[in-house]
Amino acid sequence: MSGTINATAQAMSDQFTFQSTDYIVFTFMLSISAGIGVYFGFFDKSADTTEEYLMGGKRMKTLPIAISLVASQLSAISIMSIPAEMYAFGINWYLNVVTMLLVIPILNYVIIPVFYNNNITNCYEYLELRFNSATRKLQTFIFVATFVFILPIYIFLPSLAFAQVTGFNVHIINTIVCGICVFYTMIGGIKAVVWTDVVQAMVMVFSVVLVGILGTFRLGGLGEVLRIADEGGRLDMNYTFDLSSRQTFWNTFATAMVNWTGYVGLNQSCVQRIVSLPSLGHARRSLIFFGIGFFVIMSFNCFTGIVMYARYHDCDPLTLGVVNKLDKMMPYFVQDIIGHLTGMPGIFISCVFSAALSTLSASINSLSGIVYFDYIKPHIHHTEHKANVIMKIFVFCSGIYCIFGGIIVEKFGSILQMVYSIGGISFGSVTGVFLLGMLVPRAHGRAAFWSVIVSIACMSYIVIGSWGRNHYDLMPTSTDNCPALNATEVSTTSSIISLLNTTRATVQAAPLIEKEWSILDMSFAWYTAVGFLINCLVGLSLSFLLKPASDAKFDPKLLSPIIKQFIKYELTPAEELSELKVSKQTERIKE
Repeated sequence: MSGTINATAQAMSDQFTFQSTDYIVFTFMLSISAGIGVYFGFFDKSADTTEEYLMGGKRMKTLPIAISLVASQLSAISIMSIPAEMYAFGINWYLNVVTMLLVIPILNYVIIPVFYNNNITNCYEYLELRFNSATRKLQTFIFVATFVFILPIYIFLPSLAFAQVTGFNVHIINTIVCGICVFYTMIGGIKAVVWTDVVQAMVMVFSVVLVGILGTFRLGGLGEVLRIADEGGRLDMNYTFDLSSRQTFWNTFATAMVNWTGYVGLNQSCVQRIVSLPSLGHARRSLIFFGIGFFVIMSFNCFTGIVMYARYHDCDPLTLGVVNKLDKMMPYFVQDIIGHLTGMPGIFISCVFSAALSTLSASINSLSGIVYFDYIKPHIHHTEHKANVIMKIFVFCSGIYCIFGGIIVEKFGSILQMVYSIGGISFGSVTGVFLLGMLVPRAHGRAAFWSVIVSIACMSYIVIGSWGRNHYDLMPTSTDNCPALNATEVSTTSSIISLLNTTRATVQAAPLIEKEWSILDMSFAWYTAVGFLINCLVGLSLSFLLKPASDAKFDPKLLSPIIKQFIKYELTPAEELSELKVSKQTERIKE
């Protein structure tokens, strides 16, 4: 039987190849990204200032920023791992997409007005103004540390996709693409980031929509796809309130609300682009466009995973060993559906790389600004030219790090689960401490600082303690109708995947002894929500139990507009940060 399976696997894999046209399309796409960087780096006549490099002189346009934000959320993780998630675990993750529609009003009326009303361009400046410098330094360190772990994942996934369809060494590909991303980000700044995002977003939209539509037609239409998916349980939402279940309605919704609020509205890589717009009105319109675009494209992306299941429900490439990793299912599916169309596999692989490049470039651009202003500037004599040179060097070093980080990422199991685990340590505390400052007038620096410490400590214990502990079974699949396999000879479901795919081998012991539930058994999908809850509870309690520092000052302008109308306060003069003073002096000079 194993010989027949191996022959079938070889026959299926041999039909998927990358042609010369695909290489040309792929190379052309990367060349456009590099060309945009060359234009803004060498031919655009803009001032050599940090404001120009990081925020485009606050003259960016509404629609390009909205498209750039969509492109950044459509990372390679989204393009590859989320369809794979839908294929293996069903529709529960889609609630993340729906939740974004609820988050946009929160960003527009609760969070973003605070940044514009106080002329804040670095979101961590807010923490120093509202609380103290210790809280700002702590959160910037957490931001940097989190991205140090996540950045290599962003760029490694598309390299994995390219390796799947070409057979090239994944680390060589990773090196080349990292080099291109670093090049245009380093010399072109935020303008290059935004405009490459616009081009890359067009490629992503075209590819995701095309694959979903062609896959649906090939299977006999939308009704047939939904029928097969429904019979396979892929459309069933899990409403069980079980903390150990991988993904349910409850943990997906709770974590999505916290994740999207923090990642879009309180993450410097996104805030930097939002505040590069001329006014709050422009920012609000841009976020509305972003929300609509995100919902439409991510819905298509999730639907592609359902189509993928309908295609392989009775001939699972994972079970056969044709695909040895869940995150490689999407490129395999693309080759199957549009591989016969000249140049289309090249366009899709370009789509995956575009998603990775947009996320990576925006992240390292904002990261360079944070590192310079918070860790380098206080210790050197600052000039605008020197600042730009240092930030470009940091971007270059970040690219080198991502290349070597890919060696570690290659050993990960589920990429999506890994990202949730890494982000679960810090994302909850980030969202919690900002909302504590914006919505709770009584909150002060001591309470905010210790709420972050307690949240990070608790979540670090849970995430690190559960490492390698929790394993989740894939939903059932079959190999009954695979080519060259007799249905009477082989009938395989996920319960015997371990017999056919040694990379996912498990040992089944009978009878199973029920173990006592532990907090370490909690699903990774709860991490961010739990971290947020801990931060809020500790922060609120300490705000009443601890006295503010003797030099603490309260400026009501730092509260969200929705809360100011419900409180009585006396204006207290607060010292401006040096960054704001320099910004205002620059504006006066321009006038």
